[in-house]
Formats: sequence, structure tokens, C-alpha cells
Amino acid sequence: MAVDDFEIPRSSKRKLPTFTVSPETFGRGAEAFARFMGTPAFLVGMTVFCAVWLLWNTLLPESWQFDPRSLNFTLLTLILSLQASYAAPLILLAENRSTDRDRVEFEHDRQRAERNLADTEYLAREVAALRIAMREVATRDFIRSELKDLLKELEEEAQPKPTAGRSGSSEGDGTSAHDGPDS
Repeated sequence: MAVDDFEIPRSSKRKLPTFTVSPETFGRGAEAFARFMGTPAFLVGMTVFCAVWLLWNTLLPESWQFDPRSLNFTLLTLILSLQASYAAPLILLAENRSTDRDRVEFEHDRQRAERNLADTEYLAREVAALRIAMREVATRDFIRSELKDLLKELEEEAQPKPTAGRSGSSEGDGTSAHDGPDS
């Protein structure tokens, strides 16, 4: 059973061109537009544009005017309304993207702070363990005092001690009082 071309609606045959713009590209464009709208150059440009428009359509002869004052500058009002109707959503889109970026950055900062806290706690435990271990280690001053005491003891042992209660003994000649002439 063959299907005639007349049985298929035209709308399903026709393909409209599709313009695909990635959300990221569109968002970057919206941010650039919102950023530009916040610059002094944009504000001065809009002021000059409106002033020239108003002066042109007020001061020039009616044959040259394209948006006369008698119609309350209808075209200018429409243009500014159109600009505002596009600017507001684009600014909101840019603000939402900025909020999303801030949220991601905040999450990264929070994770970094958690890692830093864990590292700091680890280092604090290590320092505490080192302090406890250092209490058991002899200090430089303690070792010096012990060495001085030991040196003093060695010096005292090296010096000859005088014998008390012995009379007539001569030191250094090798004779003692108990030695007699015949010994």
C-alpha cells in the first residue's frame, strides 16, 4: 500500500531551520550585555541618543521629524520599552549565572576549609605528641648540668686527699710514720 504525498500533511514535510545556541554561549552573551549596560559608556550613550532624538524631533521642521512631539515621542517610547523588556530578563539571567558561580565557589571554599581544618587538627595532634615526647627527652641545660656534676666528681677523685691524724709524716718522700729505721 503506497502512501501518496497528499496524505502526509505539509507541516511534517517541511523542516524549519533550527538555530541552536548552547545555554553557556547564550549565558555568556547575557552577562556581557548586562555588564555593558552597567558601564558609564552605555549610560552616556543612551543619554546622548535620547537627547539627540528629542532635539531632532522637537527643533527641526515637521517635515524632517520622524517621531513628532505632538505624538509624545511614541517611537522613542516604544524603542525604550523594547530595550527594557529585553534588558530585564537578560540581567536576571546574568544574575542567576553569577549566583550559580558564587554557589559553586562557596562549595569549593567550604571543601577547602574542611581540608585545612583537618590538616590543622592533624598538625595540632602531632605537635601535642611531640610535646609529650619532649618531656621525656633530656634538655640541653639538663645534660650540661649533669656533665658539670660529673666533671666536678672526676676532679675531686683526681685530687689527692690529705690524711687526717697523722703527724710527722712527710708527703712525697715515700716514708710514713709507721716505717721504722730498720724497715
